[in-house]
Amino acid sequence: MPKLRGRDLGLPFPGETGPRNAITDVPGVEVGFTTRIEGEGPLVVGKGPVRTGVTAILPLGRHSTPEPVWAGMYALNGNGEMTGTHWIRDGGYLVGPVCITNTHSVGIVHHAATRWMIRTYADTWHSEHLWAMPVVAETYDGVLNDINGQHVTEADALAALDSTTSDAVPEGNVGGGTGMICYEFKGGTGTASRRLALEGSVFHVGVLVQANHGIRPWFTVLGRRLGPCMMEERLFEAEQGSIIAIIGTDLPLAPHQLTRLAKRAAIGIGRGGTPGGNNSGDIFLAFSTANRGPLPQLAALRRDFVMINDEAFDPIYLAAVEGIEEAVINAMLAADDLTTVRPSGHVCRAVDGQRLMELLT
Repeated sequence: MPKLRGRDLGLPFPGETGPRNAITDVPGVEVGFTTRIEGEGPLVVGKGPVRTGVTAILPLGRHSTPEPVWAGMYALNGNGEMTGTHWIRDGGYLVGPVCITNTHSVGIVHHAATRWMIRTYADTWHSEHLWAMPVVAETYDGVLNDINGQHVTEADALAALDSTTSDAVPEGNVGGGTGMICYEFKGGTGTASRRLALEGSVFHVGVLVQANHGIRPWFTVLGRRLGPCMMEERLFEAEQGSIIAIIGTDLPLAPHQLTRLAKRAAIGIGRGGTPGGNNSGDIFLAFSTANRGPLPQLAALRRDFVMINDEAFDPIYLAAVEGIEEAVINAMLAADDLTTVRPSGHVCRAVDGQRLMELLT
């Protein structure tokens, strides 16, 4: 039986969501996963246990013609990796998929995403001198997974990319979030969205997180610090995780505005209690599906571009902050217990939703 998400449980998150309360509420966005959960017992490097995977996001869905999406990024704490960000900062856009996996699998997922782009955009790639720079991000799952065994394969990444849909998004122990820990509870993949009405037009801000950050004493829900009341079965004393946050929107935003939007993810995760620990890679990406057009290499000299007035941004920023706060809790509520491999013999427990409600009330 599926676990209840935050709102279904009764947590009073503010804001109006889209129909799925997921990043796929942004029209055109698709998400897919490959999840690897194999084996139990003591760690044997190269054999397992395996608790990992790949999350794939297609900002414009599946098309045979490549198109850029305008983008911006921000690193609150840079102890992590997100490929392609040098060009996002300079060029203001990305082409192709966004993937998330574990720290030691960035290379193989990047290789697979590049192959997927060459295959999917075959006509354009064969007729033009073009290069692929997919975005691949990571968080560390070595407490629950044989990370040094590098079990993620090219086939796993391609399967995630080939499985994307615009449906409701699974959460918890799925995809790249399979082996992740959040505030010393089981973490993983979480998502949420907000619906905005601006001058008679309806827009969406959708977020997806791979939550693997924080320690128990920091844990805060809707402004209430609950961690000190939940100190049993702790796993470590110091922050040693990361969080990747992806923000998608159909609002027409320029790259500098998307960079500013990505920065608001820091406030969203801060609402959960984290200060952004030294060992944490807190890296955020925002993209817009508006202002669609051809690759710059194939475009005309002049391009038309529509963007929202900066003065209208307060509710947009708030939507991102609230969505990320909610997505982290959704990831934790959807997760399932897993045994640890380093050290072995412990259990990383999923947070008890009913206990959260009791503590809040």
